[in-house]
Amino acid sequence: MWSPEREAETPAGGDPAGLLPPEWEEDEERMSFLFSAFKRSREVNSTDWDSKMGFWAPLVLSHSRRQGVVRLRLRDLQEAFQRKGSVPLGLATVLQDLLRRGELQRESDFMASVDSSWISWGVGVFLLKPLKWTLSNMLGDNKVPAEEVLVALELLKEKAEEVYRLYQNSPLFSHPVVALSELSTLCAGSCLDERTFCLVLLQLQKEKRVTVLEQNGEKIVKFARGPHAKVSPVNDVDVGVYQLMQSEQLLSCKVESLSQEAERYKEEARRACRAGKKQLALRSLKAKQRTEKRIEALHAKLDTVQGILDRIYASQTDQMVFNAYQAGVGALKLSMKDVTVEKAESLVDQIQELCDTQDEVSQTLAGGVTNGLDFDSEELEKELDILLQDTTKEPSDLPDNPQETFHTNSVPNPRISDAELEAELEKLSLSEGGLVPSSKSPKRQLEPTL
Repeated sequence: MWSPEREAETPAGGDPAGLLPPEWEEDEERMSFLFSAFKRSREVNSTDWDSKMGFWAPLVLSHSRRQGVVRLRLRDLQEAFQRKGSVPLGLATVLQDLLRRGELQRESDFMASVDSSWISWGVGVFLLKPLKWTLSNMLGDNKVPAEEVLVALELLKEKAEEVYRLYQNSPLFSHPVVALSELSTLCAGSCLDERTFCLVLLQLQKEKRVTVLEQNGEKIVKFARGPHAKVSPVNDVDVGVYQLMQSEQLLSCKVESLSQEAERYKEEARRACRAGKKQLALRSLKAKQRTEKRIEALHAKLDTVQGILDRIYASQTDQMVFNAYQAGVGALKLSMKDVTVEKAESLVDQIQELCDTQDEVSQTLAGGVTNGLDFDSEELEKELDILLQDTTKEPSDLPDNPQETFHTNSVPNPRISDAELEAELEKLSLSEGGLVPSSKSPKRQLEPTL
């Protein structure tokens, strides 16, 4: 963030935290051109004019946004944009162009567009303007004085939205009206000075989101209850609620003060007892009891005030719910304006007829085309039965399974040992090859003689 402190630490012509365009340090020729004055008229050289304006106008606004300010002065901008001892010569022309486009507005003109009678310093802004400003305006000189305060309207709208969100997220949001001093304390971190705070309130007032009223020498602010709602004027109920809120705060402070006083009397009685001053201790205890009775009475009053406030807040909530119900009923009536039971029944009957028609069409299409041939289903079934019977009567052309013949043999199969099977196999081999068996070389004996 580009703060005034960091800007003061940055040498003139330096780039604070890298927030300036790259050519600020890299392109001397370009920066010399940008720091030169504008031509007297744009028609002389529109390309150069538009190039300078396209550089400085966004930079002025972004610089103000980073600093969190909405009030601009030519002198401040010249100091902020110094580079190597040089000051931009065309900043006054840039501000004039922003004024012409409506992105900037003189502070006095902005305040004149809104009811700012509640601002104590508002009259001074109008009446104490330097005489040369008034004469320059009368003579048609549109130059911007170095000390004249200008307001960046877009930045002011952003700041107003920030303050409204801050109020919504604070404990003050539970109250319909708040004291201006309390709201100022809440917004101290967002608004840099009192003038900025007052300008923000004027913007919210212009947007119909707040209204300000002075009551018994104290200014109170009433906010709209919704982000898109319009604020209503301060009425007797709002004033009564504000007075009850002030009474609650006074009673709470008084109870806190008396509680501290009672504790002090208690400590005095304890010290008197330690010092052996019995009478002094008794007086301190009596004073403590009287103070506690006063605290009890104040607690009763505080409970009564808080109960009334709770009822008021509950009634306001009930009113909001009632209004929401009314709006819902009106919207429902409007949406059901042309809808009746008879029309609904007729529509359902039409839908049913269409569905039945679709089913009939689907069944007709599923039947297919017979090409003029009519088949009797009973005759087809009889012919199919005859074919099945003929198929079962035909003998099988497949050969008998020898394995089944072997298993169906009535002769029992005697159990033969492995040794007997090997002996039988050796006999078969000898009989086929005509070889004499030998116990020493069975492999050679099995080889046939050539």
